[in-house]
Amino acid sequence: MTATWDSTASGILRLPSGRLVRGRGLRHPLPDGPTPGFALYLLGKEPPAVDWEARWVRWPDFRLPADRAAATDALREALERSETERVEVACGGGQGRTGTALACMAVLDGVPGDEAVAYVREHYAPRAVETPWQRRFVKRFG
Repeated sequence: MTATWDSTASGILRLPSGRLVRGRGLRHPLPDGPTPGFALYLLGKEPPAVDWEARWVRWPDFRLPADRAAATDALREALERSETERVEVACGGGQGRTGTALACMAVLDGVPGDEAVAYVREHYAPRAVETPWQRRFVKRFG
């Protein structure tokens, strides 16, 4: 059986392949409903422990990942796992780093790099991907 999110719930991004990924801000309470099977946390410091499998990418607020190769590997893993598991991608506020990561996952899922930010803003959050360098990172991702 494939674990999935409720596609009508807030914060759920449907990728072109149909895979669902939840984006959220860790400064907000955990949403009602099922918990993730796997989470990718994008923070400047190590996140607190959770009851599900999680991976941390060092990614300071308003910036880019400290290790871009590690971030790419983590995003590929999250996309792959989203085929059969509930995957969550989160940062502090759920907009900049999370939006950037979701846009990169959209690129991996087939959205052209120069369209991925608009895709995530339309289907996830209008303010996703906050800085010019985050937009450039997405455009060049892949």
